[in-house]
Amino acid sequence: MKTIFQHIKGDRAIWAIVAMLAIFSFMPIYSASTNLVYVVGNGSTLGHLVKHIVLLITGFAIIYGVHKVPYRYFSGGSILMLPVVVLLLIVTLAQGTIIGGANASRWIRIPFVGIGFQTSTLAGLVLMVYVARYLAKNKEKVIVFKESLIKLWLPVGVVLVLVLPANFSTTAIVFTMILLLSYIGGYPLKFIGYILSMGLFALLFFILVAKAFPDAMPNRVNTWQSRIENFSKSDGKEDYQVEKAKIAIATGGVVGRGPGKSVQKNFLPQSSSDFIYAIIVEEYGLVGAVIVVFIYFLLLFRILITAKKATTIFATLMVIGVGVPIVFQAMINMAVAVNILPVTGQTLPLISSGGTSIWMTCFALGMILSVSASKNETEETILDDNPLDILHETID
Repeated sequence: MKTIFQHIKGDRAIWAIVAMLAIFSFMPIYSASTNLVYVVGNGSTLGHLVKHIVLLITGFAIIYGVHKVPYRYFSGGSILMLPVVVLLLIVTLAQGTIIGGANASRWIRIPFVGIGFQTSTLAGLVLMVYVARYLAKNKEKVIVFKESLIKLWLPVGVVLVLVLPANFSTTAIVFTMILLLSYIGGYPLKFIGYILSMGLFALLFFILVAKAFPDAMPNRVNTWQSRIENFSKSDGKEDYQVEKAKIAIATGGVVGRGPGKSVQKNFLPQSSSDFIYAIIVEEYGLVGAVIVVFIYFLLLFRILITAKKATTIFATLMVIGVGVPIVFQAMINMAVAVNILPVTGQTLPLISSGGTSIWMTCFALGMILSVSASKNETEETILDDNPLDILHETID
């Protein structure tokens, strides 16, 4: 054990929190997967648990590997990854597949492995680092709106437009987090207002086009519309999910039915992913629900501490940009389960099943730990790196 601690760097509290969430997820995943086994007829409960454990082990390997990389590499790496992300999103739109019955083409298959990869999560991570780089580089300069449109918002807009048709919730979360990061990074509030207006106009334009040409993007706008309508009235498939989630939460009581004793897991679709929080509340009660919320807020607190202790502006903004969305996504998942928000399809980070979500969350955590483990560096060293030089140095 002492040898292990010698090799891990960075905030030990973050390591501990991530480990707690991972270990805690074993029982809910094992329990909730009965829906996939006995209702959908997919595999076995033990098989789903083993798959989840393997994903978490590879996730921890990602954290370990990424936290060993000097965080300055992520600055230039975001520029290198932007065209790759755009290409992957185009391929996803053209050849995306349906996984787990989800009504959206969000995944591409990794060749020879057969694993689905959700490209929008990678896109969000790359965008956050790219925006952090731009804001840090222009922190002491007077920002010209027209210039920032080309250098900052054009890449952001291209990526979000490619994500939007298949994944509105992720687009909304990433856009909101970018606006928040821009405000924290000193981007003029007036310009943020302009960008928000342009974003809303672009969304309205997309909806009108989708309505005018329904065959181009079948079911997407109708899905958004039905989720919003079903959130406010009692009919439809989405209401069935929310109804079962409410029953699960209501029957959980203070201490819950006990581990593995959920009843609604047999009826609740996506019980091991989108609605796993409802199963947690049913089995562990109000006590378990509060503990899970507390752990995520503790993670947020440690992320903010890491951001405050960072020695460069880029590091501070990057930690906020990749760290806060993890907790924000968790809050959205739990809000959907208790019917505060309409169904979004967002998973509960490190607890829900799903390879891409786990891996990208772990990659983000590795970046945060890389910052907390770093020595003092100057802003010029970070931002003046040529991305091609970084790539060459990494290969060497």
